[in-house]
Amino acid sequence: MPWIDDWLPAWQFDEVHHIHSAAAPGGLLDAAAAYDPAHDRWITTALALREAPGRLAAVLGLQSLLGMPGAQDERRRFGLGDFVSLGREGDAALAYGLAGRFWEPGYGLQPLADAQAFVDFAAPGSAKLLLGFVAQREGGITRLTTLTRVACTDDDARRRLAVYWALIRPVSGLIRQRILTDIRSAAEGG
Repeated sequence: MPWIDDWLPAWQFDEVHHIHSAAAPGGLLDAAAAYDPAHDRWITTALALREAPGRLAAVLGLQSLLGMPGAQDERRRFGLGDFVSLGREGDAALAYGLAGRFWEPGYGLQPLADAQAFVDFAAPGSAKLLLGFVAQREGGITRLTTLTRVACTDDDARRRLAVYWALIRPVSGLIRQRILTDIRSAAEGG
């Protein structure tokens, strides 16, 4: 996956999931680009549980103690809109980037203006995450893969992310599988 590798050539954490579909690669990537998890009650519940400590801290006025922005209680739900588009490689791949301190209650998101800002991002104590979709035709079916890769900017971030990753990875994997199933359904006209 050379094009995806160009965006984040080295990483410390990753997760890969696959699904097979009768849809063409381009149709699957179109469905991935249009995907909105808001209709999936399981995903929205999982995200709400993940965000509950930050929202509670905001209600109790404890944001400053946790190093959180003051508007955490008003922040919309985390989603694909928080990512910057890294682009699309025809009908083969699609990628998004995100930067922050994901282990913090409000994700510690860092604004990225564009794909180059993602490549250049190196703020200490942070991490950057690549979310990619790769579609490969194999005989009469298409294999759609979702890749999640995280690169930490220093050892402190790597230690913090290791704990967070161990906690969220099982749920993250289930979310990725649900996303892939929904994308397949949309691309196949279901």
